Amino acid sequence: MADSTFRWLMLLCALSIFAIVALIAIELVTHSQMTLAKFGLKFFVGSAWDPVSGEFGALPFIFGTLVSSAVSLILAVPLAVGVAIFLTEMCPKALRGSFSFLTELLAAIPSVVYGTWAIFTLVPLLREYVDPVLIKLLGWTGLFVQPDFGIGMFAAGVILAIMILPIISSLTREVMTAVPHTQREAVLALGATRWEMIRMGVLRNARVGIVGSIILGLGRALGETMAVAMVIGSSPTISKSLLAPGYSMAAVIANEFNEAVSDVHRSALIEIGLALFLVTIVVNACARLLVWAVTRGAPARAT
Repeated sequence: MADSTFRWLMLLCALSIFAIVALIAIELVTHSQMTLAKFGLKFFVGSAWDPVSGEFGALPFIFGTLVSSAVSLILAVPLAVGVAIFLTEMCPKALRGSFSFLTELLAAIPSVVYGTWAIFTLVPLLREYVDPVLIKLLGWTGLFVQPDFGIGMFAAGVILAIMILPIISSLTREVMTAVPHTQREAVLALGATRWEMIRMGVLRNARVGIVGSIILGLGRALGETMAVAMVIGSSPTISKSLLAPGYSMAAVIANEFNEAVSDVHRSALIEIGLALFLVTIVVNACARLLVWAVTRGAPARAT
């Protein structure tokens, strides 16, 4: 009797997760019906966002979300993989625990703290030192041109890179640890150097899981709200320059939902939330599948 009760209780706990996700999806679909009926698919390709005249298009927010997330991946992936390689293959055992703790500590910092730090430290640093160099070296590409206010999509991408670094690093470390030691020993026995062993014996076998960790980091970047809203500039425009202010899907919901006075405005914001919800679910599901394909659900082992 006790086992049966416990089994049904655990099943109920598991089903509650699916129920919560289903309820969120139902609410989002229900409350976005007005803009779904009025604008249809044009909502996602329109660039006008004018609550006064009732014209809404989500393209600037989709653009800002994708660009800031892409910048964060470009910056975070090499650093995160490098950290994972060092902790897994090269770090002394006495220091491995401390470095791992410090890396994962970044994931525990609230996003509003990241945003506050970015406003007072990162943005002035970028505006005074980093952006002028980028303008001088890469201005010909059109990606880094004046005016430079410090805040913008590049600043949002940098703060996102810092936030997703521990996620990508920890999962990369996990899949690298799952690679059998015999694989490393076989490569070394053939006369390979340590770098060749890591590249051919470890990274090649862990590449699917590493891609999964990157996609999972992308999911975090797509859904991040407060830190991005504080530094992206909150401008519903599309610009080629990464230094220009922009807007993201999550940020526009956070900034405008309490100020929305019309039903159409609220419905448009909820539809943006629905799109972000669906994209995040798909991205996270793909990432978890890729990580599982490498680890097969096995826990990380000490090396």
